[in-house]
Amino acid sequence: MQTDIDPRNLIGRKAFDRNGTKIGTIDEVYLDDATGVPEWAAIRTGLFSRDAFVPLEPSELIEGTLHVPFERALIKDAPDFGVGRHLSPDQELQLYHHYGLDVAGPPPLPDRDFGKLAGTEEA
Repeated sequence: MQTDIDPRNLIGRKAFDRNGTKIGTIDEVYLDDATGVPEWAAIRTGLFSRDAFVPLEPSELIEGTLHVPFERALIKDAPDFGVGRHLSPDQELQLYHHYGLDVAGPPPLPDRDFGKLAGTEEA
């Protein structure tokens, strides 16, 4: 998704699934703690229903509406963490897994020679 969009401008916009079926209206936008980039949108899926979290990265803003590349049923079945609170790293991980998205792990530690192995003698 475009990263230069003000997240406040997403709130109130309509969201559609991969087939063009309306999902609902964006209630809140969640930013990445480290980068401040919009990462998740909470979409109100109906008048008396809950908000569903959708990832913004594979989604697109087209002509003022958010198009999410997932089926409506998958979106409605996303883990429910409630809105108005911070998403923990564990909750984000659950959402990534729910949508089948890869989560970049921490970079591998550099391969270093830390000295002699205990119990060995080198000349």
